[in-house]
Amino acid sequence: MNTLNTSNPNNYVFESKFLKIHALGGLKMSKLDSMRITMSVQKINDTNVLRHSIDLYNDTQVEKFVRRIAERLEIGTSVTRKALQELTKELENYRFVLLDKEAKEGIQVIKQLNASEEKEAIDFLRSGNLLEKTNEYIGQSGVIGEVNNRLLMYLIFTSRKTSTPLHCISLGSSGAGKTHLQSKVAELIPDEDKVEITVLSANAFYYFNRTELKNKLILIEDLDGAESVLYPLRELQSKKKITKTVVHKDRQGTTKTIHLTVEGPVSVGGCTTKESVYEDNSNRSFLIYIDESSEQDQRIMNYQRMMSAGQVDLRGQLEAVQLLQNTQRVLQPIKVVNPFALSLSLPSSVFKPRRTNSHYLQFIEAITFYKQWQRHRQVDKETGEEYIETTIEDIEEANVLIQEVLLRKSDVLNGACRRFFEDLKAYLENNEQSTYTNAEIRRVLRMNPSNQKRYMTQLQQVGLIQKAKGDKRKGFVYEVVNYDDYKQTNYEIQRILQQITDSIRDK
Repeated sequence: MNTLNTSNPNNYVFESKFLKIHALGGLKMSKLDSMRITMSVQKINDTNVLRHSIDLYNDTQVEKFVRRIAERLEIGTSVTRKALQELTKELENYRFVLLDKEAKEGIQVIKQLNASEEKEAIDFLRSGNLLEKTNEYIGQSGVIGEVNNRLLMYLIFTSRKTSTPLHCISLGSSGAGKTHLQSKVAELIPDEDKVEITVLSANAFYYFNRTELKNKLILIEDLDGAESVLYPLRELQSKKKITKTVVHKDRQGTTKTIHLTVEGPVSVGGCTTKESVYEDNSNRSFLIYIDESSEQDQRIMNYQRMMSAGQVDLRGQLEAVQLLQNTQRVLQPIKVVNPFALSLSLPSSVFKPRRTNSHYLQFIEAITFYKQWQRHRQVDKETGEEYIETTIEDIEEANVLIQEVLLRKSDVLNGACRRFFEDLKAYLENNEQSTYTNAEIRRVLRMNPSNQKRYMTQLQQVGLIQKAKGDKRKGFVYEVVNYDDYKQTNYEIQRILQQITDSIRDK
């Protein structure tokens, strides 16, 4: 008789006649069109264990896994296939039980930490070099590379619990890993604190319960597929609530006017390849540019090979995810006061400084908020409200993480054009060339003519390249006018931020 033991919500145990399977981390309740689990499989009374993450609703994945189990554990494919089919059926039935319970109670199932889990999370938040250790755990959870971006995104998602949450948009070319980075970092946020959106109608946001989205993280996999909800999202970001007036007829036929109000604040994360299309949303968000370097390609491919060879520590990944989720659960709403705020300023090169300055101050507060278990709680004598204070170390850590963001906001080029220009300069320097043709660069960088034409036009408009010789009939030869524009801007930002912190320390 096959059995599924669900007494441990983070480790379901399934036993058939020949196999014992552990479903690590339980079940995802947010996506019913898939059944992705991390499992360990072994024969009864055998120490040889195979671990793997798989979507049990994906027949291709299941068949490959069946053959791998049969080969690794030396057991028949028919026996293995039957066991996985029974496991899927048992998990499906149990998920329906959880959904029914959730529907009857009218609330989302929220994990309650036991004393040991709570102590472990608080001890972690009290540890020294907290941001560095957090970044290490984010890496252990399965986020490959993107060392600065992943911590920046994690802190932005953490800010959902504050009164002024931050937002981010991940930018990069198709297939660069935007959605992967966002989804992997979002796994570190408890399920009860986030809403994932693929397709949503324009009015859907107005029909959430009044406080259902309050202090939640809203994730949009592709902004291109969610254009209809971008306006109410912007209103939630700016005004922290949205209201819609509708006309409704009751059972007696009487017409009434009803006001539908949904309250924030919310933190919003989204992905797109089209930076310029979503300028209104970009102005309200941190722009995170995905690492598309060859080194990052190599890191990801090495990880994929290790995963295929069964050499990835999936249990360690799960433990890292659970610890960071639990740290999120023990963070409590509290006011943050920055006593150094009046001494802070931005480089003059930053575009739209008013909004960027607000983001800068809020990001410093988000770091302080994350370190709340290391801070003495003070009380405002006039209001009686508790608060914690920002330290100089918080500002210095914020400056390191936000430097790339400020650099991008000071750049005359958009992200895609900047990436093209840096690749172009690297090619010319490596080959000791001073000039080039469009055909040559298209071949080397493997890009389509329309994109190259757009980038070349923009670079000429801002005076970073110019025509060296040639004509329309034979074609033009181009040269780079300024190789150090980006480095100079970056150096200036570093210098100003360092001057500010030095000045604060002197005072």
